[in-house]
Amino acid sequence: MTTTPQAAMGGEPLWTPEVGRRTADVLERVRRVVPEMEWPVHAPYIDAIRGWKAKRNAVVLAHNYQAPEIFHGVADITGDSLALARKAAETDADVIVMAGVHFMAETAKILSPDKTVLMPDLEAGCSLASSITAADVRLLRERYPDALVVTYVNTSAEVKAESDVCCTSANAVEVVESLKVPRVIFLPDEYLGKYVASQTKTELVLWKGHCEVHERFSGDEIRFFRRQHPGVTVLAHPECPPDVLEASDYVGSTAGMVQHIAAVRPSRVVLVTECSMADNVAVDFPKTEFIRPCNLCPHMKRITLPKILHSLQALEHRVEVDPATAERARRAVERMLAVGRGAGR
Repeated sequence: MTTTPQAAMGGEPLWTPEVGRRTADVLERVRRVVPEMEWPVHAPYIDAIRGWKAKRNAVVLAHNYQAPEIFHGVADITGDSLALARKAAETDADVIVMAGVHFMAETAKILSPDKTVLMPDLEAGCSLASSITAADVRLLRERYPDALVVTYVNTSAEVKAESDVCCTSANAVEVVESLKVPRVIFLPDEYLGKYVASQTKTELVLWKGHCEVHERFSGDEIRFFRRQHPGVTVLAHPECPPDVLEASDYVGSTAGMVQHIAAVRPSRVVLVTECSMADNVAVDFPKTEFIRPCNLCPHMKRITLPKILHSLQALEHRVEVDPATAERARRAVERMLAVGRGAGR
């Protein structure tokens, strides 16, 4: 195991030349996006976390919105929220550490009920997930008894359990159309729902849930980027307001954005989403210039290297989902997977 003595005792890991040598591979990878002067701060934690992962037979899942020292430094699996949970379920790990937000940890537990799922900070929530409750879904069913409920994966386990089928931002249109019904209750993201409604003839009943990161973007801001950076390619997440999507060149999930960049190889690009994603993607596309509109997710940024280390050392905080709720939520996810290959947030 490669923990420093301080980390082994639960104290703060310290920089040493040996720590620098053991983490040199990560520094070389992130040199473009992490200032080298910060490395003596990050490296001892990365080194200690690597050791504790081996000790606990653990994997760290990191969402695309995590800081690069987490995303490239300690994560075993990276990507969109649902993809993280699905890939973690395929591992032989005993412990899953979610470097993301709480609903993602719940989804990981739903798909890996026999694994220990840890959340480094229980306050890492989500404005979308907190915008709707299971009681809200039941009331909507009473109001629209003829409609099926399609729920975005960015929701709590209790809300998923009240749904007929889940969806991701990548497959939402496909899921809605697969139901072949005249009306669908689509929850909870209003802007994603409006985008889906523009792509299908199915009537959608929408909820006024918003992502506090994506709702801050505007069409005027996109036009400003185009004036300041001629020839820039604009990629927007469908959780953004309609005027942002109309002003963009591509609309898709975070995974879809990466795939688009890999296929098109634009010389200059704006990712209209949480700004840490640009740092993480830039590592793999050194010839592309990333213009960074920096809207940070305050919940994602609650996850830090020290908190991940503590989570592994103390095996906290454990995320549990009531088995009956988990079974119903799992069915909604499995119905989505039966439609096609879900990507993620």
